[in-house]
Amino acid sequence: MSFNDDARLDSGRIKDSRGRGRGTKIAAGGGGIIVLLIAAVLGINPDLLAQLGLGPDAGTEQGTTTNGPAAISECKTGADANARADCRILATTESLDSFWLDYLPKYDVQVQRPGVEVFAGQVGTACGQATSAVGPFYCPADRTAYFDTGFFADLHGSYGADGGPLAEEYVVAHEYGHHIQNTIGTLAASRQGGTGATSGSVRVELQADCLAGMWAGHAVHTKDSNGTTFMEPFSKADLRSALSAAAAVGDDRIQQAATGEVNPEGWTHGSSAQRQAWFLQGYSAGDINQCNTLSAANLDKPGS
Repeated sequence: MSFNDDARLDSGRIKDSRGRGRGTKIAAGGGGIIVLLIAAVLGINPDLLAQLGLGPDAGTEQGTTTNGPAAISECKTGADANARADCRILATTESLDSFWLDYLPKYDVQVQRPGVEVFAGQVGTACGQATSAVGPFYCPADRTAYFDTGFFADLHGSYGADGGPLAEEYVVAHEYGHHIQNTIGTLAASRQGGTGATSGSVRVELQADCLAGMWAGHAVHTKDSNGTTFMEPFSKADLRSALSAAAAVGDDRIQQAATGEVNPEGWTHGSSAQRQAWFLQGYSAGDINQCNTLSAANLDKPGS
């Protein structure tokens, strides 16, 4: 899904901390932060990343420095979002704002915009220190979603998602979905039931996929502050991009790649097929009531 070249972006909407501490490797801050991030991250277990040769150990060495990326402040238009991953995060966030801040009040639910921060290598959060190894994640303690754009290269190059923009936009919409869950009170269910194919964690992650699908179904109607639509109409190829990303980060796909085996007892996010199915459920239904994964009898068949 491409952005309207003329859409106006507010570069102050998200925080850019990529200029701080690049190249330093750190631990992820102890057991508490690891448990939280695995519960909230987009399907990426840091241990599995390490086994796949990804994460911070595969990148910049400790003590080295790199040239910083162009700043978010340079992201001004939809054309910039079509050209740069960080600008795409910004534009997708603003489109998500437009959708959710209009949608939830219809149910008498008031929602505040989440914080969004782009970082590189490591970041400090209210949930503790984290590195790029955990992938994109949402911290409920500071109501902020965190993204290292380097993850998108891994998503395409190492996990098998195609290179379409909606694959990346799906990632942003999924993490924003965790903020919606935090607002409506369903995020806490991730702490129930440990791990496994029907655990609270899996149900929460699949609901976030469904919420991401809801946004995708309405995104073409979201508008900037001037009334210009953010998104161009998207094609079946765009939809396939989102589905390829959902499949790429399924627990079964990641386990198979890392260990050669699939163990549903260790799932925290759901299978590739489940993640695709719940994204499509949100996309086609467009109704938050149809994203009730917490009480779904069969997670393989949304709506059953």
